[in-house]
Amino acid sequence: MADLFFYGTLCHRPLLSVVLGREPESVKARLPGHSVFWAEGENFPVIDAGGEGAQGLLVEGLGPDDLARLDHYEAGFAYSTRELTVDAQGRQVVARVYFPEAGSVKPGAPWRLEDWVDRWGAVTVEAAADIMRLFGTVPAKEAFRRYRMVLMQAASRLRARAVRPLRLRRHARPDDVQVDAWRQPYARFFAVEEYDLRFRRFDGTMSETVNRAAFISADAAVVLPYDPVRDRVLLIEQFRMGPYARGDAEPWQIESIAGRIDPDETPEEAVRREAKEEAGLTLSELVPAANYYPTPGAKAEYLYTYIGLADLPDGVAGIGGVEHEAEDIRAHLLSFENFMDLLDSGEVDNAPLLVLGMVLARKRPAIRKRHRSGA
Repeated sequence: MADLFFYGTLCHRPLLSVVLGREPESVKARLPGHSVFWAEGENFPVIDAGGEGAQGLLVEGLGPDDLARLDHYEAGFAYSTRELTVDAQGRQVVARVYFPEAGSVKPGAPWRLEDWVDRWGAVTVEAAADIMRLFGTVPAKEAFRRYRMVLMQAASRLRARAVRPLRLRRHARPDDVQVDAWRQPYARFFAVEEYDLRFRRFDGTMSETVNRAAFISADAAVVLPYDPVRDRVLLIEQFRMGPYARGDAEPWQIESIAGRIDPDETPEEAVRREAKEEAGLTLSELVPAANYYPTPGAKAEYLYTYIGLADLPDGVAGIGGVEHEAEDIRAHLLSFENFMDLLDSGEVDNAPLLVLGMVLARKRPAIRKRHRSGA
């Protein structure tokens, strides 16, 4: 049995419960001579010597399985324990405390649990469930190798729980899908998840156990820049692995600007960021278009799409992209009529740009009228 002192994210009881697989009893405690800071560039804290003391929680009597689960989670952040004496409401207790490996992170601004919970709490708890699902089957270092993507997928699941229209389709109940087994045979930037499951049929009975797989990627945001004064759009062109793997003789695609939604941003923030990164554009207004699953039979991907109003003068098109992500992107300026011709010709053959083209054709008169009137 062992006692542990937590000073950072594991002071958030929902997260600690997910990591341990149970709700432990705890008491408030303090580690003298230490302070807690944000780890620079990260979404978690780091402890450092000095200061009036680090406030936290003491959990006593943890067993071998508890410690193994904690080590699985903390090892992914390159943390290991030291034994130190903490003050637990007047009691002096020798407890294990997780410290980062030397040189792995740098302390930044002072850290407060409340600030972290507001910004990162929900998505971190959701991501921890994914990490802990791999406990005992995948080493911690391997599980955390794609932690940023796990956070993105966790944020996607949180958005997926939002209430959506149910005028025609069935309303799912908690017991309508029953999972008998889950596996993750592949996980890098993307992942593949395999399920043995049963689902409720329309006659009310449960199906036989079926095997289904899904390609897991985070939600993405897509925007078509449109200048309502000049009546033109900006499109981008880049090499795409999907068409190449299919055997397409022309794997360079004409597309709209798009990108994965980071775990700490909204879809609207994502498209504004991507417009800057891919084309150097500042979008003045976002007109919601459509939100949808492009391939629901096999992919978990969900798209948020927009018409982005922007100033698109001659010369704005060029070469862009984020170099460290190996992006090589060429922009094209087209009149609205030439854009419609491109859609009709079949040269544009990806769903997001086709959908956005149809939405723009429908909304364009009202957008142009509003901007001509100066509204």
